[in-house]
Amino acid sequence: MNYYSLNHTSPKVSFEEAVVNGLAPDRGLYFPENITPLSKEFIDNIGEYSNEEIAYEAIQKFVGDEIPKDVLQKIIKETINFEFPVVPIEDNIGTLELFHGPTMAFKDVGARFMARCLGYFNRDKNQQVTVLVATSGDTGGAVANGFLGVKGVDVVILYPSGKVSDIQEKQLTTLGQNIKALEVDGVFDDCQDMVKTAFLDAEINRTLTSANSINVARWLPQMFYFFFAYKQVYKQHKEFVFSVPSGNFGNICAGIMAQKLGLPIKHFVAATNVNDTVPNYLQSGDYQPKPSKATISNAMDVGNPSNFIRIQELFNNNLEALKTAFSSFSFSDDETREAMKNIYQTSTYIADPHGAVGYLGLKEYGLQNEFGIFLETAHPVKFLDVVEDVLEVTVETPSQIVSVIDKQKKAIQISSYQELKDFLNA
Repeated sequence: MNYYSLNHTSPKVSFEEAVVNGLAPDRGLYFPENITPLSKEFIDNIGEYSNEEIAYEAIQKFVGDEIPKDVLQKIIKETINFEFPVVPIEDNIGTLELFHGPTMAFKDVGARFMARCLGYFNRDKNQQVTVLVATSGDTGGAVANGFLGVKGVDVVILYPSGKVSDIQEKQLTTLGQNIKALEVDGVFDDCQDMVKTAFLDAEINRTLTSANSINVARWLPQMFYFFFAYKQVYKQHKEFVFSVPSGNFGNICAGIMAQKLGLPIKHFVAATNVNDTVPNYLQSGDYQPKPSKATISNAMDVGNPSNFIRIQELFNNNLEALKTAFSSFSFSDDETREAMKNIYQTSTYIADPHGAVGYLGLKEYGLQNEFGIFLETAHPVKFLDVVEDVLEVTVETPSQIVSVIDKQKKAIQISSYQELKDFLNA
């Protein structure tokens, strides 16, 4: 399988090169040259397969023969060794819980998959690779956990000071070993811009790659969620709509890729907070990124979502074609709080702010006879102050969180790209 740059001025590369490079030399995101659908028989009989078998069939299309079958199967087994339940909320709405992994966020899957791929590709090499990643919340903890102790890999995580939750910060600043955290005086977009700039800086004396969803090995495994959800509900014989809380748009882009592989999903809703670049684009046809604004759903505080260009590519950059399968709506913090209350009052389900935004997306879309699934992307304990204040409940602290909550934060404060560069070259 070859990958090309979406800026179209860099050479095509293999899956391994795309993973190790992270970003193409022309600053473009890598995209697979071919998308070959799974057989209709496989989709029709999906209930007969294990999650590991489903994940293998989906991702093998994009890995090709670059990782041997037994190795890829082992990587998948270690990546998805937890549950992905669809929980009923209303008669025609369920939520797909993606927080049963080690850091209690959906990004555990992509981070664990990529870490193991990189470990395989580095197996016979003495060269040290530095994974450079920006986080708006959950990516940092998932990457830190996924790459902890991986041979030949250093991890440097940039996060916006004061704009991630306390638990999210602890998850990315307390592990030590090969994990380093840089606390940036700015917003997520500043962190992301620094990462992209570093990739193309010839004066940096490290081999860099990214574990943000710009990296194909972080992005593509997120397809698994949609297959696992469909496996649980397909016998309802309804049409299905997925509403995905969206910040950098990697998760929903992976969902659309699952659709391209043959998964019968009728429609996707990208539910955003007030960072409404994509909803505005669908209305006006004019794509205008802007600085991100801080919200209670902080993992979606992104003003210039990297992966949206991949979504456009999946629809041949045709806005009208995109609109047939994809909608996007924006919601305020007040609307998010009200949705959290409504979900709890009607079902006693405790949704985190991001899941509540996904729920609002389904309501705005207006389900008719379809079954709607919104993604619950992180455990509510990660947003404890908001959840307990809004719902007036006490959220039990899971063991995964107890293990980091009392550890000491270790982070280096920076405010400019030059400081990042100096750190990397030190």
